[in-house]
Amino acid sequence: MREDAPRQGRYGETVFPPGQAGEGERIDFGALAYDDTTMARLRALGAGPGWRCLDVGAGTGTVSCRLLEEAGVTGVLAVDRDVRFLSERPVSGLDMLEADITAPDFDPGRFRLVHARFVLMHLPERERLIARLAELVEPGGVLVLSDAVDLTSDRAPGTPYTEVMRAMWQALRDTIGTDVSWVPAYPQLLRGAGLVSVGAEIHVPPLLPGSPISRFWADTWERSRAPMIATGRVDDAAVDGAIRYLGSDECAALSAGMLTVWGWKPEEGRR
Repeated sequence: MREDAPRQGRYGETVFPPGQAGEGERIDFGALAYDDTTMARLRALGAGPGWRCLDVGAGTGTVSCRLLEEAGVTGVLAVDRDVRFLSERPVSGLDMLEADITAPDFDPGRFRLVHARFVLMHLPERERLIARLAELVEPGGVLVLSDAVDLTSDRAPGTPYTEVMRAMWQALRDTIGTDVSWVPAYPQLLRGAGLVSVGAEIHVPPLLPGSPISRFWADTWERSRAPMIATGRVDDAAVDGAIRYLGSDECAALSAGMLTVWGWKPEEGRR
Protein backbone atom coordinates (compact mmCIF):
# COMPACT_ATOMS: atom_id res chain seq x y z
CA MET A 1 0.00 0.00 0.00
CA ARG A 2 1.27 3.45 -0.85
CA GLU A 3 1.56 6.17 1.75
CA ASP A 4 -1.38 8.57 1.99
CA ALA A 5 -0.86 12.01 0.50
CA PRO A 6 -0.88 15.01 2.83
CA ARG A 7 -4.35 16.39 3.50
CA GLN A 8 -5.67 19.86 4.16
CA GLY A 9 -8.47 18.73 6.47
CA ARG A 10 -10.94 16.01 7.30
CA TYR A 11 -14.36 14.90 6.15
CA GLY A 12 -16.91 17.11 7.89
CA GLU A 13 -14.45 19.98 8.19
CA THR A 14 -13.02 20.94 4.80
CA VAL A 15 -16.01 19.48 2.96
CA PHE A 16 -19.49 18.26 3.99
CA PRO A 17 -19.69 19.94 7.41
CA PRO A 18 -22.68 18.53 9.32
CA GLY A 19 -23.80 22.02 10.33
CA GLN A 20 -24.32 23.08 6.71
CA ALA A 21 -27.99 23.34 5.81
CA GLY A 22 -29.23 20.25 4.00
CA GLU A 23 -26.30 17.96 4.85
CA GLY A 24 -28.54 15.45 6.60
CA GLU A 25 -30.75 15.29 3.52
CA ARG A 26 -27.71 14.66 1.30
CA ILE A 27 -26.69 11.73 3.50
CA ASP A 28 -30.24 10.40 3.40
CA PHE A 29 -30.24 10.40 -0.42
CA GLY A 30 -27.23 8.07 -0.23
CA ALA A 31 -29.04 5.94 2.34
CA LEU A 32 -32.05 5.60 0.03
CA ALA A 33 -29.71 4.35 -2.70
CA TYR A 34 -27.74 1.85 -0.62
CA ASP A 35 -29.61 0.90 2.57
CA ASP A 36 -31.71 -1.91 1.10
CA THR A 37 -28.58 -3.61 -0.23
CA THR A 38 -26.76 -3.13 3.06
CA MET A 39 -29.65 -4.51 5.09
CA ALA A 40 -30.09 -7.51 2.79
CA ARG A 41 -26.44 -8.43 3.32
CA LEU A 42 -26.50 -7.88 7.10
CA ARG A 43 -29.61 -10.02 7.48
CA ALA A 44 -28.16 -12.72 5.21
CA LEU A 45 -25.17 -12.82 7.56
CA GLY A 46 -27.56 -13.52 10.41
CA ALA A 47 -28.04 -10.13 12.11
CA GLY A 48 -31.00 -10.54 14.43
CA PRO A 49 -32.11 -11.10 18.02
CA GLY A 50 -29.26 -11.48 20.46
CA TRP A 51 -26.80 -9.48 18.36
CA ARG A 52 -25.06 -6.41 19.76
CA CYS A 53 -23.89 -4.23 16.89
CA LEU A 54 -21.43 -1.39 16.35
CA ASP A 55 -22.29 0.99 13.50
CA VAL A 56 -19.20 3.09 12.72
CA GLY A 57 -19.69 6.46 11.02
CA ALA A 58 -23.43 6.05 11.47
CA GLY A 59 -24.37 9.37 9.83
CA THR A 60 -28.12 9.92 10.12
CA GLY A 61 -28.56 6.46 11.66
CA THR A 62 -30.65 4.78 8.99
CA VAL A 63 -28.76 1.47 9.13
CA SER A 64 -28.64 1.53 12.95
CA CYS A 65 -32.38 2.07 13.14
CA ARG A 66 -33.20 -0.59 10.59
CA LEU A 67 -31.03 -3.13 12.42
CA LEU A 68 -33.18 -2.53 15.49
CA GLU A 69 -36.58 -2.16 13.87
CA GLU A 70 -36.34 -4.71 11.03
CA ALA A 71 -33.65 -7.20 12.01
CA GLY A 72 -34.58 -7.09 15.70
CA VAL A 73 -31.02 -6.95 17.01
CA THR A 74 -30.62 -6.52 20.75
CA GLY A 75 -28.77 -3.23 20.61
CA VAL A 76 -26.76 -0.88 18.41
CA LEU A 77 -23.97 1.49 19.40
CA ALA A 78 -23.87 4.16 16.69
CA VAL A 79 -20.55 6.01 16.53
CA ASP A 80 -19.78 9.23 14.72
CA ARG A 81 -17.54 12.26 15.21
CA ASP A 82 -20.72 14.36 15.25
CA VAL A 83 -23.94 12.73 16.47
CA ARG A 84 -26.36 15.60 15.83
CA PHE A 85 -28.28 13.65 13.18
CA LEU A 86 -28.47 10.56 15.38
CA SER A 87 -29.87 12.63 18.22
CA GLU A 88 -32.79 13.64 16.01
CA ARG A 89 -33.91 10.01 15.60
CA PRO A 90 -34.01 8.33 19.03
CA VAL A 91 -34.95 4.64 18.87
CA SER A 92 -35.23 2.11 21.66
CA GLY A 93 -32.02 0.07 21.81
CA LEU A 94 -29.94 2.72 20.05
CA ASP A 95 -27.00 4.16 21.97
CA MET A 96 -24.83 6.96 20.61
CA LEU A 97 -21.13 7.65 21.05
CA GLU A 98 -19.45 10.79 19.74
CA ALA A 99 -15.91 9.61 19.11
CA ASP A 100 -13.04 9.52 16.64
CA ILE A 101 -12.29 5.94 15.60
CA THR A 102 -8.74 6.94 14.63
CA ALA A 103 -7.94 7.81 18.27
CA PRO A 104 -5.52 5.32 19.88
CA ASP A 105 -7.84 4.87 22.86
CA PHE A 106 -11.00 4.12 20.85
CA ASP A 107 -12.31 0.90 22.44
CA PRO A 108 -16.10 0.76 22.79
CA GLY A 109 -16.22 -2.97 23.56
CA ARG A 110 -16.83 -6.17 21.62
CA PHE A 111 -19.72 -6.80 19.24
CA ARG A 112 -21.29 -9.59 17.20
CA LEU A 113 -21.44 -7.20 14.22
CA VAL A 114 -19.09 -4.34 13.45
CA HIS A 115 -20.24 -2.34 10.42
CA ALA A 116 -18.72 0.67 8.65
CA ARG A 117 -19.98 2.13 5.36
CA PHE A 118 -18.31 4.94 3.36
CA VAL A 119 -15.98 5.67 6.28
CA LEU A 120 -12.53 4.17 5.81
CA MET A 121 -12.15 5.54 2.27
CA HIS A 122 -11.87 9.02 3.83
CA LEU A 123 -9.33 8.12 6.53
CA PRO A 124 -5.57 7.57 6.70
CA GLU A 125 -3.94 4.48 8.21
CA ARG A 126 -6.60 2.25 6.70
CA GLU A 127 -4.77 -1.02 7.30
CA ARG A 128 -4.39 -0.17 10.99
CA LEU A 129 -8.04 0.80 11.25
CA ILE A 130 -9.25 -2.41 9.61
CA ALA A 131 -7.11 -4.41 12.04
CA ARG A 132 -8.53 -2.36 14.92
CA LEU A 133 -12.13 -2.86 13.84
CA ALA A 134 -11.46 -6.59 13.52
CA GLU A 135 -10.33 -6.59 17.16
CA LEU A 136 -13.73 -5.18 18.16
CA VAL A 137 -15.53 -8.23 16.72
CA GLU A 138 -16.29 -10.86 19.33
CA PRO A 139 -15.39 -14.50 18.55
CA GLY A 140 -18.00 -15.86 16.16
CA GLY A 141 -18.92 -12.34 15.02
CA VAL A 142 -18.53 -10.58 11.69
CA LEU A 143 -16.91 -7.41 10.36
CA VAL A 144 -18.70 -5.79 7.40
CA LEU A 145 -17.08 -2.93 5.48
CA SER A 146 -18.52 -1.05 2.51
CA ASP A 147 -16.82 1.65 0.48
CA ALA A 148 -17.00 3.19 -2.96
CA VAL A 149 -15.41 1.82 -6.10
CA ASP A 150 -14.79 4.36 -8.87
CA LEU A 151 -16.11 3.13 -12.22
CA THR A 152 -15.10 6.22 -14.23
CA SER A 153 -11.91 4.68 -15.57
CA ASP A 154 -10.01 6.05 -18.57
CA ARG A 155 -12.00 3.66 -20.77
CA ALA A 156 -15.36 5.05 -19.64
CA PRO A 157 -16.98 7.23 -22.31
CA GLY A 158 -16.42 10.93 -21.88
CA THR A 159 -19.68 12.48 -20.68
CA PRO A 160 -20.50 15.51 -18.52
CA TYR A 161 -20.95 13.01 -15.66
CA THR A 162 -17.62 11.21 -15.97
CA GLU A 163 -15.63 14.43 -16.27
CA VAL A 164 -17.14 15.88 -13.12
CA MET A 165 -16.89 12.60 -11.18
CA ARG A 166 -13.18 12.39 -11.97
CA ALA A 167 -12.76 15.97 -10.75
CA MET A 168 -14.68 15.12 -7.57
CA TRP A 169 -12.46 12.14 -6.71
CA GLN A 170 -9.35 14.24 -7.26
CA ALA A 171 -10.76 17.11 -5.19
CA LEU A 172 -11.60 14.82 -2.28
CA ARG A 173 -8.17 13.20 -2.51
CA ASP A 174 -6.49 16.61 -2.49
CA THR A 175 -8.54 18.08 0.37
CA ILE A 176 -9.29 15.25 2.80
CA GLY A 177 -7.25 12.31 1.55
CA THR A 178 -10.14 10.23 0.19
CA ASP A 179 -8.73 7.31 -1.77
CA VAL A 180 -10.95 4.60 -3.24
CA SER A 181 -8.21 3.07 -5.40
CA TRP A 182 -7.25 0.59 -2.70
CA VAL A 183 -10.83 -0.49 -1.79
CA PRO A 184 -10.61 -3.67 -3.95
CA ALA A 185 -7.88 -4.83 -1.55
CA TYR A 186 -10.43 -5.17 1.28
CA PRO A 187 -10.77 -8.98 1.06
CA GLN A 188 -7.04 -9.47 1.53
CA LEU A 189 -6.92 -6.88 4.31
CA LEU A 190 -9.70 -8.62 6.23
CA ARG A 191 -7.95 -11.95 5.79
CA GLY A 192 -4.71 -10.34 6.97
CA ALA A 193 -6.57 -9.13 10.07
CA GLY A 194 -7.27 -12.75 11.01
CA LEU A 195 -10.83 -13.04 9.71
CA VAL A 196 -12.09 -16.12 7.87
CA SER A 197 -14.80 -17.03 5.35
CA VAL A 198 -14.25 -13.67 3.68
CA GLY A 199 -16.79 -12.71 1.02
CA ALA A 200 -17.46 -9.69 -1.18
CA GLU A 201 -20.10 -8.24 -3.48
CA ILE A 202 -20.66 -5.02 -5.39
CA HIS A 203 -23.82 -2.97 -5.94
CA VAL A 204 -24.18 -0.23 -8.57
CA PRO A 205 -27.42 1.76 -8.26
CA PRO A 206 -28.90 2.99 -11.55
CA LEU A 207 -28.50 6.65 -12.47
CA LEU A 208 -32.06 7.57 -13.37
CA PRO A 209 -33.52 11.10 -13.45
CA GLY A 210 -34.72 12.05 -10.00
CA SER A 211 -33.40 8.86 -8.38
CA PRO A 212 -31.88 9.07 -4.89
CA ILE A 213 -28.36 8.37 -6.14
CA SER A 214 -28.63 11.01 -8.87
CA ARG A 215 -29.82 13.55 -6.33
CA PHE A 216 -27.02 12.48 -3.97
CA TRP A 217 -24.32 13.09 -6.58
CA ALA A 218 -25.80 16.41 -7.69
CA ASP A 219 -25.90 17.62 -4.07
CA THR A 220 -22.40 16.25 -3.41
CA TRP A 221 -20.99 18.17 -6.39
CA GLU A 222 -22.66 21.37 -5.24
CA ARG A 223 -21.12 21.01 -1.78
CA SER A 224 -17.66 20.22 -3.13
CA ARG A 225 -17.81 22.61 -6.08
CA ALA A 226 -14.97 24.88 -4.94
CA PRO A 227 -12.34 22.15 -4.46
CA MET A 228 -13.49 20.48 -7.69
CA ILE A 229 -12.90 23.69 -9.65
CA ALA A 230 -9.56 24.11 -7.87
CA THR A 231 -8.35 20.89 -9.53
CA GLY A 232 -8.40 22.67 -12.91
CA ARG A 233 -10.32 19.76 -14.44
CA VAL A 234 -13.74 21.48 -14.48
CA ASP A 235 -15.31 24.92 -14.19
CA ASP A 236 -18.71 26.12 -13.00
CA ALA A 237 -20.24 25.55 -16.41
CA ALA A 238 -19.05 21.92 -16.43
CA VAL A 239 -20.50 21.23 -12.99
CA ASP A 240 -23.81 22.85 -13.94
CA GLY A 241 -23.88 20.84 -17.16
CA ALA A 242 -23.24 17.58 -15.31
CA ILE A 243 -26.07 18.30 -12.87
CA ARG A 244 -28.43 18.93 -15.79
CA TYR A 245 -27.18 15.74 -17.45
CA LEU A 246 -27.96 13.69 -14.34
CA GLY A 247 -31.53 14.92 -14.41
CA SER A 248 -32.07 14.23 -18.10
CA ASP A 249 -33.08 11.20 -20.14
CA GLU A 250 -29.74 11.53 -21.94
CA CYS A 251 -27.84 10.28 -18.89
CA ALA A 252 -26.12 6.95 -19.57
CA ALA A 253 -23.40 6.33 -17.01
CA LEU A 254 -22.34 4.16 -14.08
CA SER A 255 -22.58 5.45 -10.55
CA ALA A 256 -19.76 4.63 -8.19
CA GLY A 257 -20.24 1.09 -6.96
CA MET A 258 -20.49 0.05 -3.32
CA LEU A 259 -18.11 -2.81 -2.56
CA THR A 260 -19.13 -4.72 0.56
CA VAL A 261 -16.71 -7.16 2.16
CA TRP A 262 -17.24 -9.31 5.25
CA GLY A 263 -15.19 -11.69 7.35
CA TRP A 264 -15.81 -13.74 10.49
CA LYS A 265 -13.81 -13.80 13.72
CA PRO A 266 -12.94 -17.44 14.48
CA GLU A 267 -14.46 -18.94 17.60
CA GLU A 268 -12.11 -19.24 20.55
CA GLY A 269 -9.75 -22.17 20.04
CA ARG A 270 -10.62 -22.51 16.33
CA ARG A 271 -8.73 -21.17 13.31
